[in-house]
Amino acid sequence: MYRTTRRTAPGGFLRKGCTTLLALGLSALAPALQARSAGEADPVTGGVEIRRTTDGIPHLRAANWRELGRGVGYVQAQDALCTLAEAFVTYEGRRAWFFGAEARPARDSTFGRPKNLELDFFFRAFADDALVERLRAEQPPELNELIEGFAAGYNRYLAEARGDREAARGAARRSCLNEPWVREIGTADLYRRIYAAQIAAGYARFIPEIVNARPAAPRTASAGGGAALRDRLAKRIGEQAGLGSNMLAFGRQVTGEEGALLFGNPHWYWGGPDRFYQMHLSIPGRLDVAGVAFLGVPVVMLGFNGQVAWSHTVSEARRFGLFELTLDAADPTRYLVDGKAEPMAAREVSVEVRGDDGAPRRVTRTLYSTRFGPVVDLGGHDAAFGWSAARALAIRDVNTENFRIFRNFFYWNQARSLDEFIAIQRREAAVPWVNTVAIARGDGRVWYGDVGAVPNVPDDLRAACSTPLAKGFARLDPATPFLDGSRSACAWRVDAEAAQPGAMPARAMPQLLREDYVANMNDSYWLSNVHRPLEGFPAVLGGERQPLSLRGRLGHRIARELSEGGAQSTQALSRRLMQAVLTPRAYSAELFKDELLAQACAQPVVELDGDDLQAADPGRSVKVGLAARKVEVAQACEVLRQWSGKADADARGALLWEAFWTRLDKTPDDALYRVAFSSAAPLDTPRAPGPDDGRVARALAAAVLSLTARGRALDAPLSSERFVESGGDRLPLYGGCHSVGYFTVACNQEDGDRLGPDSLANSYLQVVRFAPDGVEAHTLLAHGQDETAVDNGQGTAPVARYARKDWLRFPFREQDIARDPGLERTLLQP
Repeated sequence: MYRTTRRTAPGGFLRKGCTTLLALGLSALAPALQARSAGEADPVTGGVEIRRTTDGIPHLRAANWRELGRGVGYVQAQDALCTLAEAFVTYEGRRAWFFGAEARPARDSTFGRPKNLELDFFFRAFADDALVERLRAEQPPELNELIEGFAAGYNRYLAEARGDREAARGAARRSCLNEPWVREIGTADLYRRIYAAQIAAGYARFIPEIVNARPAAPRTASAGGGAALRDRLAKRIGEQAGLGSNMLAFGRQVTGEEGALLFGNPHWYWGGPDRFYQMHLSIPGRLDVAGVAFLGVPVVMLGFNGQVAWSHTVSEARRFGLFELTLDAADPTRYLVDGKAEPMAAREVSVEVRGDDGAPRRVTRTLYSTRFGPVVDLGGHDAAFGWSAARALAIRDVNTENFRIFRNFFYWNQARSLDEFIAIQRREAAVPWVNTVAIARGDGRVWYGDVGAVPNVPDDLRAACSTPLAKGFARLDPATPFLDGSRSACAWRVDAEAAQPGAMPARAMPQLLREDYVANMNDSYWLSNVHRPLEGFPAVLGGERQPLSLRGRLGHRIARELSEGGAQSTQALSRRLMQAVLTPRAYSAELFKDELLAQACAQPVVELDGDDLQAADPGRSVKVGLAARKVEVAQACEVLRQWSGKADADARGALLWEAFWTRLDKTPDDALYRVAFSSAAPLDTPRAPGPDDGRVARALAAAVLSLTARGRALDAPLSSERFVESGGDRLPLYGGCHSVGYFTVACNQEDGDRLGPDSLANSYLQVVRFAPDGVEAHTLLAHGQDETAVDNGQGTAPVARYARKDWLRFPFREQDIARDPGLERTLLQP
């Protein structure tokens, strides 16, 4: 192995200046380095070359797929060893042994934070050896080689780090390095990791409800009943509201040339196993792709190559469905189908836990499954949907049989045109739970598609297979299929053209090819372009003619603003776009501030009664007593009048508005607005705050109490709460929560907490166009490459770059990599 290091320019990725020559002689090495410094790409004949550029971004070059995978595993372990190692323990089903049965993961992820014992039972039952072999068998040989290489690269880094090799960058700072749960991995660990991502919008949403399901077990429903379950179902992925993305793409009618422009921006996890990792992968003559992937994944999931660029947003389509089981009166583990009783499949699963004395203890549980899928007990949320003596529910996740997901990404990484990209998406119909937008070089069209794995449940099947319980469930979630499991005719329909049995064929899913623009901000497919609504699709795909979120409305407004003014170039438009998407506009304030303040500020003092005070700050003990209290709001009104409506770091009033709007937003639309939503004016409705009944004034008074209880002045700058600590520095940030209408998302997990690994915020951002000489991409990685970067650890440079809104011109071409001021090279020999 050799390493060549160039000192990093200010703001770049800091490393020691050193040169280590191993396995190659200096005389043999010098010509190769000279060639690359001149911008020429020498062929990689063995091993994998790792080139780190500004902000620590790894560019990996290899001659074959296995060596490339080895590089990916190595650099991901360098930057995120502890996160990866803990994740592999999770997917293996051994959390209870190492971290305690009743404890929960410290970081959020797509499967939430169930108890460790629950996670262990789930992954042991569903991510078993048979599942691993099925996944392996469905991948192209090259992708399996990438996976084999990843495991080898991860293990190599772990061995070097434990051996105090100088090459083990950052090893001394990895607190987990010598923990017993940090071990070598095999390919099975990576297939299990892939499976965890695969089921993120289905089984992973209900792990406790699956592994704790018991025949006719008495359950105590949580407080709130249907409301609690409605809230659970409203989240498509994970446990945090607003988890999703923005994406915009502009075609030739807007750019004024035969080229398109793409913006992609997930609001995603800053910590944990599903955080994004940025990388550039190349095999000369075969692959050259850059972007991001989840930790533990060896292909780019969102990014660009020399010919195409694409992005994703979480889709509104449901990826799972429920079946109501009619149980045998004599046995609650038998269910009736067409009048005949069938036994549930009962599988015993054992998990090893550590006793109080440190000795191992085996815990065994029986999990039940049906022809439709595993039994799921939702009775802890609403007793009506629990497992009783007469009735139970089964859940089917379309992605449990969708083993095409990562081969779809693998093929996209190599796509050479927009038509090829679209053909791959339609052929595989594999995209698991996201919408897709794409552009290509020399092509003035833009593509939107919610084309992937979706249950094939047309509306007529839903109507024919409804039950009284299904009608009750539809009031909580009208899109999730809830069908009568006592009739075989109510199974998901099988279409010969579909990629898998029970899935919808690609031709039946929403898709749009335009020359002006397409967009999605996590609303349904319906309004991907305001001039061409997509209509006539089944409810399972997310619904039509429904109100957009404020963030969605703002996204379309940004698209309209950027489209005005006549034809431009992609270069000029990209500069405007980069500025627009980081301008932290609170759309709720743009639309409603003046009208709301006219109501809230009619009187300088507002009286709150005991109920108002209890509701003023749910979950926080505000020591104000329950007797009626008068609150002065005159100062708050002046602060909000002076506020610009934007959440820049120095903005005074943004925190107060967020506290104010968050309370108002809990009001039903028909009570909050005078003008109801209209599908004929989706970007302008609902609007006009309702009649002055005192509600608005009380919300402002409650917001005043909330900020005061947190020790904040009413005109406190945003940076007093919205900041991140990295490398010993406190970096002020900008933006706000999705619910307030911010396109630029940065949402503290709790009031007053700094942003950090548990936050939901902008994560990876990319603006991509295709210039005459090739792809031009500008990127930001808000949480950085290193797993500790937003937890006051190392790797501050990309976090600081995001904080100062300093887009990085991504060094994609060989000559750009060669002249990067932070360049450092490492060659891992086979």
